[in-house]
Amino acid sequence: MRRVLVTGSAGHLGEALLRTLRSREVDAIGLDVRSSDWTDVVGSVTDAGLTRELMAGVDVVLHTATLHKPQVAFQPAQAFVDTNVSGTLTLLEQAVAAGVAAFVMTSSTTVFGDALVPPPGEPAAWIDDSVASVPKNIYGVTKAAAEDLCHLAQRNDGLNCVVLRTSRFFPEMDDSPDAHYGRDDENVKADEYAYRRVALDDVVSAHLLAARQAPELGFGRFIISATTPFRREDLAELRTDAAAVFRRRVPRAAAVWAQRGWRFPASVDRVYVNTQARHTLGWRPSFDLDSVAAMVAESDSVRTPLSTLVGAKEYLGSTYHDGLFSPRPSP
Repeated sequence: MRRVLVTGSAGHLGEALLRTLRSREVDAIGLDVRSSDWTDVVGSVTDAGLTRELMAGVDVVLHTATLHKPQVAFQPAQAFVDTNVSGTLTLLEQAVAAGVAAFVMTSSTTVFGDALVPPPGEPAAWIDDSVASVPKNIYGVTKAAAEDLCHLAQRNDGLNCVVLRTSRFFPEMDDSPDAHYGRDDENVKADEYAYRRVALDDVVSAHLLAARQAPELGFGRFIISATTPFRREDLAELRTDAAAVFRRRVPRAAAVWAQRGWRFPASVDRVYVNTQARHTLGWRPSFDLDSVAAMVAESDSVRTPLSTLVGAKEYLGSTYHDGLFSPRPSP
């Protein structure tokens, strides 16, 4: 990588990517609508003139800029279309025009939508790369559309594109705190490494690896989540007695949890599976539930190194980062 454009540089992943690239002395430019220590240019991904200028000499685009799921409660639907769809299209067009070698787009497991929650009485869902997306909110719809635009750019214009569907990696409190069976937030986040969370450090490594592999792949779409200890035969029991499955599959974590007075969830509705990313990209995530349990036992924290450095972030136009999950009252 000679020169890299990172969009969304004021966000969690954008900052983490820029920290990593600059520590490796890679020439990297940060673009965001908000100023930050990691933003070189303040501007929008929808600005064709600006993005055309920034693409000069760039061989890799890491496109993390987006409106996120927590902002659905605060932002109009059109804002999601503008940023997530129109912004992605603008970047793709300028990347094609500039002869960019690799375009990596950050997507989300949210695109799976209704496929993530089976009907009552059914086993937990096994979510691998073969599962069709069924978006259920404007965030999921726009991310799925942006993914398809990437595929189209590769098919019609020859732009090498890789889409990474990341699971949860933000340190902020969950937007459904009442669904945690009385567990505290640290307990919840640690448990999620078994089925729906990934370390920010590993998301960064996946993006850099995808950029290197893109010219060989042409196009690829991968789930980026921590490696699950669960198996397909666990799915029915995960829905009815998940704690028993955790104790059986991750006894080391179970011992640490017992010492801390932590608990495993009573039920799990989906399991994200990263097999394709590991086999095709050669991705090797460093953090899973066992390694997080070891970290908790040693340092009393679930924060990985990059997550600790980056910290929590303000979500544009919302109070989600403050633990408030519904819109502000009208003035």
